[in-house]
Amino acid sequence: MTTAYSFSSQLYIDGRRTDGGSDARIVVRNPATEETIAEVPEASLTDVRAAVGAARRAFDEGPWPRMRPAARAAVLLCMAEEMERRLPDLVAVNMAEAGSVRALAESLQTRVPVAHLRDMAERVMPTFGWERPMEPTIAPGIGISQGVLRREAFGVCALISAYNFPFFLSMMKVIPALAAGCTVVLKPAPQTPLDSLLIGDFADAAGLPPGVLNIVTGDVEAGRELTTHPMVDLVSFTGSDTVGRMVYAQAAASMKKAVLELGGKSANIVRADADLDGAVRSALAGITTHAGQGCSLLTRTLVHESVHDELVARLSAGLAGVRVGDPADAATTMGPLISEAQRDKVEKLIRAGEEEGARVVFGGGRPVGLDRGHFVEPTLFVGVDNAMTVARTEFFGPVGVVIPFRTDEEAVGIANDSPYGLGGAVWSADTVTAYEIAGRIRAGGVTINGGSAGVNPRAAFGGYKQSGLGREWGEFGLDEYLQTKTVSWAAR
Repeated sequence: MTTAYSFSSQLYIDGRRTDGGSDARIVVRNPATEETIAEVPEASLTDVRAAVGAARRAFDEGPWPRMRPAARAAVLLCMAEEMERRLPDLVAVNMAEAGSVRALAESLQTRVPVAHLRDMAERVMPTFGWERPMEPTIAPGIGISQGVLRREAFGVCALISAYNFPFFLSMMKVIPALAAGCTVVLKPAPQTPLDSLLIGDFADAAGLPPGVLNIVTGDVEAGRELTTHPMVDLVSFTGSDTVGRMVYAQAAASMKKAVLELGGKSANIVRADADLDGAVRSALAGITTHAGQGCSLLTRTLVHESVHDELVARLSAGLAGVRVGDPADAATTMGPLISEAQRDKVEKLIRAGEEEGARVVFGGGRPVGLDRGHFVEPTLFVGVDNAMTVARTEFFGPVGVVIPFRTDEEAVGIANDSPYGLGGAVWSADTVTAYEIAGRIRAGGVTINGGSAGVNPRAAFGGYKQSGLGREWGEFGLDEYLQTKTVSWAAR
């Protein structure tokens, strides 16, 4: 079919485009229109094994792991330049396959990962401690022991990404892995392969050696092959905690390192002295950003009982102003869910909340007039107890809950009474108290009064508890893909 953008629809193995060895195809559909926008090969197990083999050869025999960090950084900067040149394609593909509204497609989905790539090559790599001398130690009667601590590439990495932010999430794995000197096999989600397949074009343009980056498609079988393959040294996975536990178990059999970025049910604590305008904006974003398909979104609003009713009224008014529809329409502020199956899951959870006694004060159904596409109204629950399904289960849809509290102690207890620990927020005019509360929340990232603008590459992203293992972004992400080696000798 004719499109207004360019995308790559073949696998990328050992520096070459290929249709693979299977006749099976993955149909990519626009979640807003349900129209087919592309068909790509579904990698066979033979294709996946070929990609792993190419990555293994490139690591064991190729130049990439042995290049100086400055030389690798130069290649990564060339990739960034090509990505910037192709940003219109990335934005268009993202809107079409992931259902992102334009503002999100032009920022977090595309420009932010390119900025992270530049930051890695220009800031992190030149100053990172790749080699660090150890202080000499005197052993009486033996001599002086001295040496160097070296940071070395972990090896072959299997990178398994998710559908909600396909280019962003893939690049948050590809960037540190390549910077470390690793070789990789990237498997994007089957619903959104096009953004990630484009990365092969950028690698070619930058002159990345063959086999350093490989991109295969597929679902459960391809993922299992990557997590269990004996030639893979590290697995990085983004997805649900349910699948994450499976990945962790599969990797454990051969003692692979696992970096897991999983689910969340993040708490947004609003004290009585909070700026309600700001707190409502954050709660609104937690419900509607990418139709709620974000693991770190603030979906549990914990509000002091004295301002509960006012916050609910303001938040409901904000939700009434959300325009749901086709992301291609510039006036749209919330798009669709990724698939019919995901919409069914969200609607089932909404019904479960009502059956448990929670009350829907806004939304709860499908938008009027949108007969095609996987749309759900932004939905708000009140009368929620933290033990209810709607307060404990990650919807991955545009649904938020409001829970009142009386004291700070109670708010912290509710926030931490969750199997997850990815994000959190505190709103208060008393910033000292807000900081103290942030320190007590068991989560990998907490903002105060809205935090800083953007996705800071100097931050560390990751979770506590069932939200995952390890960290991404910047030097913290780079560190996950490195081993530490001690080289020592005696001076006599």
